[in-house]
Amino acid sequence: MGMGMGREKMGVRRVMGIILMVLITKISWGESRMVGGIIECSMVTAQVSACSTFITYGAPDPIPGSPCCDAVVGLNAIASVSVDNRRSLCGCLMGLIASYTPNATAISTLPGFCGISLGFNLDPNTDCNLVDGGGI
Repeated sequence: MGMGMGREKMGVRRVMGIILMVLITKISWGESRMVGGIIECSMVTAQVSACSTFITYGAPDPIPGSPCCDAVVGLNAIASVSVDNRRSLCGCLMGLIASYTPNATAISTLPGFCGISLGFNLDPNTDCNLVDGGGI
């Protein structure tokens, strides 16, 4: 009985440690995703990574409700809070398009596949400083 209790305590500690790690990660992600109301590109890149298979291989097409589309819809929700957020999202996505030039078309088609409009064109020629509130 004494040995079983030791294992049980270790199991509880392990579970508590995992829960604590998850909570710390969620809190730090929440704090780092926006600074002064402006979206950080590291958060955008992390969200768009849910679409990495489509961006890399062009298939399978993302569909509403998929993790990829949920990420794109989430970015749009954050961007819709303010014009600064929308412009920041635009700049971050343009940076991704520039970084992944061969896959720029895949990135630019994400909003359409997911059934949303970001309020600006995902095109290398888009001037993010001219992006408006898109109905904010």
